[in-house]
Amino acid sequence: MTLQIQPNEFQVTEKFTQYVQIDTQSDANSKSFPSTEKQKDLGRLLVQQLLEYGIDDAYMDEHGYVFATLASNTTKKVPVICFCAHMDTSPDCSGKNVKPLIHYNYQGEDIVLPDDKTQILTQKDHPDLAKQLGNDIITASGTTLLGADNKAGVAEIMDAVRLLLKHPEIKHGDIRILFTPDEEVGRGVEKLDMSKLGADFGYTVDGETLGSIENETFSADGARITIQGNSIHPGFAKGKMINALKVASELIAKLPKDRLSPETTEGKEGFIHPVSMSGTVEQATIDFIIRDFDDKLLQQHVEELKNIAQSVIDQFPTCTYDIEVKQQYRNMKNILKDYPEVTDIGIEAMERLNIQPILRSIRGGTDGSRLSFMGLPCPNIFAGEHAFHGKQEWVSIQDMQKAVLTIMMIAKIWEEKSN
Repeated sequence: MTLQIQPNEFQVTEKFTQYVQIDTQSDANSKSFPSTEKQKDLGRLLVQQLLEYGIDDAYMDEHGYVFATLASNTTKKVPVICFCAHMDTSPDCSGKNVKPLIHYNYQGEDIVLPDDKTQILTQKDHPDLAKQLGNDIITASGTTLLGADNKAGVAEIMDAVRLLLKHPEIKHGDIRILFTPDEEVGRGVEKLDMSKLGADFGYTVDGETLGSIENETFSADGARITIQGNSIHPGFAKGKMINALKVASELIAKLPKDRLSPETTEGKEGFIHPVSMSGTVEQATIDFIIRDFDDKLLQQHVEELKNIAQSVIDQFPTCTYDIEVKQQYRNMKNILKDYPEVTDIGIEAMERLNIQPILRSIRGGTDGSRLSFMGLPCPNIFAGEHAFHGKQEWVSIQDMQKAVLTIMMIAKIWEEKSN
């Protein structure tokens, strides 16, 4: 049984193209929360639109979280389901002055972005384009990212809510709506008050390919190594100076070159990845992210990094160092395995809509990773976003519409299976 929604009823394209023009880039170096105030610009607009829908409890709290409830229209006692997406875009590429472009009726040709003609989308570089023949592709203009990660998910949730209000014949329980800041800098639910959320199960709408549903993520740690060298006037440095920057470079050079790096791993393989280095002769700092699907292997990678650091420092007798390791998130499958119905209903929703489900692991994390450990079992479903964090990011209108239907169908199935 499918949903009786006509193509002309969708407004997800209009919402998406509106949202991506609002700069919501987060900042990993900021100590405030949210990391950039401009993320609240989108939050305020979403609250306004939800209020216009007639959802009178929509609001944004002081941390930039947007909450709202689509009230139940059934007499059944249905678990409260949350749909979540994040408002920020990646610090890796500019999100300012985004110009969304629609390439209608894609027929397999290269897509040249007009504001930087060196930015060309090809099927070789973007194999999923081969599945989009006849569809309408949205890109940016070539100088910015698009923001499909995750404003596609935001727009899809907003349109699903609007359509559920328009079609009261589709029965559902209470639906909680959550839009978060700072997901891209790993802090998306850091300040979230779960008592405000009040949901039983959730779905982040932040996945890639049509039909994908992810119930497993990396487990993640961050590590910072601080190296203390010995600075002295370079004219009198022989036998005395220890250049902390050179020591840091030696450490990075000692990392495995044929394994344990993003560029040499795939599938379930983890890695140790230096993401930044800064400092002076006196002191240098290296930041790492460490990832694996298996928590025991993750700890082994941490130990290997410590051993590499010690072996390098041992070459410089008067040099010292400190390593600080912080947990970032853990594999959500550790929680979701105890609540298989959440993932199963996501799969069933796609099957009813004649979408081929693709159950897989994600080599990354979502807000759902931490939400699952905070008491909200929360797999991730597709939003249709591709080529995240770069100027060639794209999404298809038809995939976004199917994501809207999937959200609606998930809500419908939860109601059907309740008493």
